[in-house]
Amino acid sequence: MEIKALPAPHRYAICAWEDMSIKEFYRGVFDEVFIFFHPFIKPVTIEYELFEPDTYPSKSQIIQHCEGVTWEEFIGLSGIPSIRQLDIGLRTSILGLGEKFADESAAKNIWDVCEGNQLIPPCEGCFPELLINKILHSVQRIGHEWIWGGDEFCTERKLELIDDLIDEDEIRYRNLFTHDQQLLLTTHWDSHFSLLCSDKKTIDHIVDECRLEGFYCNEETQIYWSVWN
Repeated sequence: MEIKALPAPHRYAICAWEDMSIKEFYRGVFDEVFIFFHPFIKPVTIEYELFEPDTYPSKSQIIQHCEGVTWEEFIGLSGIPSIRQLDIGLRTSILGLGEKFADESAAKNIWDVCEGNQLIPPCEGCFPELLINKILHSVQRIGHEWIWGGDEFCTERKLELIDDLIDEDEIRYRNLFTHDQQLLLTTHWDSHFSLLCSDKKTIDHIVDECRLEGFYCNEETQIYWSVWN
């Protein structure tokens, strides 16, 4: 039987691979990559108990009734010593690390602090409800009306009106990239952060306008930066 292999994916349209430097992956495609953290969710005018699989609020409900808690703020609540250790604790809590790298103590700390303060941990593998509309509005303001949405490896993609994505209650895509291939929003399936890829001027504008929390990748940064860097 003949084995048929998929062609190499377009790097302007997918998340960086796990086993190499993020900047190396996007070399020649994007100048810079900014990792932005998905915030914890604090219900304000909605019941904390609704945040269960069967009753989980929609994007519009979360935007209307909740506020974000940054990783820095959560470190202040939890006593976890660093962003790195918080990422490891979050990955541990979803069984995303092997025993060698996991930190069960940090994972329990996160659980206890969330329960005690009625916070919802950040989502992994999807764009954060509290940020995605702000980012899409910012992308509009720099001149884009349409954006491509794609699945994990972008073997299926669709051109979407950005206004329609903003109005939708679920962003089902893992990758969003502009038609001119100059900007990519992508999220890793097992991570509590997303990547914003473009030139530095564009990234700085979006980061400042949307008040994104995170950091620029250096030459060594990988998807599992908290473990390897």
